[in-house]
Order: sequence, then C-alpha cells, then structure tokens
Amino acid sequence: MSILACLFVSDLHLDPARPQITRLFEHFLAGEARTAEAVYILGDLFEAWIGDDDDSELPARIAHALRGLADTDVPIFFIAGNRDFLLGRDYASRSGMCLLPDASVHAIAGVPTLLMHGDALCTDDHAYLAFRDQVRAPEWQRQFLAQTMDARRAFAEEARAGSRAHTHDTPEALMDVNAEAVARAMRTAGVRRLIHGHTHRPAVHRFMLDAQPAERIVLGDWYAQGSRLSISVGGLRLDSLDPALVTDHA
Repeated sequence: MSILACLFVSDLHLDPARPQITRLFEHFLAGEARTAEAVYILGDLFEAWIGDDDDSELPARIAHALRGLADTDVPIFFIAGNRDFLLGRDYASRSGMCLLPDASVHAIAGVPTLLMHGDALCTDDHAYLAFRDQVRAPEWQRQFLAQTMDARRAFAEEARAGSRAHTHDTPEALMDVNAEAVARAMRTAGVRRLIHGHTHRPAVHRFMLDAQPAERIVLGDWYAQGSRLSISVGGLRLDSLDPALVTDHA
C-alpha cells in the first residue's frame, strides 16, 4: 500500500510573462498532486492579485486547474502571501481551495505543524512590516477594491517596482526571518515544526527550542524551477520540479 504524502508549495509568483512555470504548476496539479493526502499553497501563488473579480486569462486558467484537483477529493489549503493577500472567498470557492489564516496549525503526518507564508517573521525589515500593516487593514483593502480594474493594475505594477527596489537596496540579512520571531511563533502555537515560504531560501533547519529538538522547513520559489516539499509518515523530501518536464507541451 502506498503512503500518502502532504505536498507543499509556495512563492510560485505565477505571471503571464513566465508561461513555462504556469504549465509546470498545471502539470503538478494534474499529476503528482492527485496522489496526495492534501496540497498546501503557502502564499504568493500569483505575482500580483488585484481582486477576485480580475477577468484576465491567468486567474481563470489556474482556477480551472485547481478545481480539477479538488474534484478528485484532494483537499487544497491556501494561506495568502504578500503578493496575493487580497485573494478571497470568491476565488477560493471557484478553485476548490480552503482558505487558512496565516499561522495555522495542522497535523502533518501526525506532527502538529505551524504553517505560515513567512513574511510576518521578517521582523528586522521595518519598512516592509509597515507596508504590510497598511495593506492588510480592512479599510485600505475596501478602498483599493473599489477602484477600477485599470487603476488596480497600475497600482500592482508600481508595487512590484517598489518591491524590486526595496529588495535591491535592503541587506539580505534584514529580509530573512528573525530567529526570535520564529521561536516566539512556535512557542505561541505550541509546536516543534514550522513550514513557511517567502524568503526563497529552501532549506531544512534543525535546532533546539526550549531544550527540545525543532525544525523549520523553508520552501523555495518557482521563478526558475518548482520547489516542492513532500511529507509523509516515512519522512520528508524538499526538492524541485524541472520546467523542462513540460516545455515540449507548450
């Protein structure tokens, strides 16, 4: 009998400019994901999200692919990232996804596990956290979603440019997670395992937390390949899918 695994992805940053990554994600959803116990998407599924009413082609295409997986009775869980924090109930319903709040605890292969996007752990990046607080405020979101689609697209493009400039000008150490923020989040949740994305630095970090073994698993991005984590009762595997798997099917 095969052992079912939970699969985790994050930071796909799907964008029309990188069609091979969209095809790779569709390949993943139509293939390996259909054998999973559950699929978890830990934020930044899209490069930008301007609202569930976005009528462009890519959101509809991805909703169709996700719904195809959900219709096989594989649960899909989604935690919003810093690029798609406006993704809401309407799109989740169309896609067959279950929305989870950031810092959710699920039992993964019998182990209580804290699931986060990861940006809230980067507490040394004060400029980013200030921006995060602003755009997560309900009133800001209400005003933004009341704008025209063109205005929202223009804002998203400006925000992407600002993010690139901030990343270029900010020391890498400030954009990584803060060790004490990690410890605090895990203590609050009462767990010894944390899975997150955001930093694009895939790794398995093992350390001691309050004199007990703990681990922090970081998912990579999908800019050039498809970072994927598989966890079952038999262990875990953090690796990447190669876009060449689907290049010939363009």
